[in-house]
Amino acid sequence: SQLFIKDLHFDGVPVRIYLPREPSASKRRGVVFIHGGCGIFGSIRTYERVCRHIARKSDSVVVSLGYHLAPEHKYPAQTLECLTATVHFLKTAETYGVDPARIIVCGDSVGATYTATVCQELGHRTDIPKIRAHVLIYPFLQALNFNLPSHQKNAAVAFLTRERTVDFILKYLNKDCSLKEPILAGSHVPENINLKYRKWINPDLIPDVFKLGYKPPLPALFLPQVYEEVPELFKPWVSPLLAEDSVICGLPDTCIVTCEHDVLRDEGLLYKKRLEDNNISVTWHHVEKGFH
Repeated sequence: SQLFIKDLHFDGVPVRIYLPREPSASKRRGVVFIHGGCGIFGSIRTYERVCRHIARKSDSVVVSLGYHLAPEHKYPAQTLECLTATVHFLKTAETYGVDPARIIVCGDSVGATYTATVCQELGHRTDIPKIRAHVLIYPFLQALNFNLPSHQKNAAVAFLTRERTVDFILKYLNKDCSLKEPILAGSHVPENINLKYRKWINPDLIPDVFKLGYKPPLPALFLPQVYEEVPELFKPWVSPLLAEDSVICGLPDTCIVTCEHDVLRDEGLLYKKRLEDNNISVTWHHVEKGFH
């Protein structure tokens, strides 16, 4: 009763928009919401209550993106649709009573991956309004190292186990599931790439309080045939942590939410450090009893 809810298409991308009914004296804030589900499940309908809640409690206009799912719609269709719909909303915000200078992008899990990618891609664009901030809720941010402390600690925690994480990535990218074990071991990463990205993906960068009981794994045997099968894992559209500093420094203010009982916890911590090292304002919320 407090919201107008409409199903629309933004340049061909299905969206559901939530507009507060109460008249506003000034233009409202806008929220682009990108749902999780590993790129292979989830929908606008799945996140209906979440988006209604955000719209009501923050008195904002919320646009929930209904990007098409893999593997039927092959990667990177999902990322491209999120980019397309976000740009459309930035350009047409005033049509919906939204201040284009007060739009944030928000997502959970792979929705946070798409959120990070959208903001990385649009950070230096001058032809559209700047995104005001982005919110990353337990984000997936890298596919190089599946042996970080949070991967070890939460390997068997429901709902997102360590093995299931890689299963979902392979299904999302339409790859053979036999690649799972070598990827979990790290055999897909050549030494030169390990060396290049050690400055950003490294257990040494994680605060000691999060490393209790952590045992560094033995070095993995590099398997060139596995590396050649998964080139997507080394691109920022799948692993936003690998973006260069020149991209990171163009990001908006950021809020990162991590959960203690989550295999992806440390990716949020590593991204937080990268952003802070590049003088990006970061608000961090850690949910001690939370899980993915």
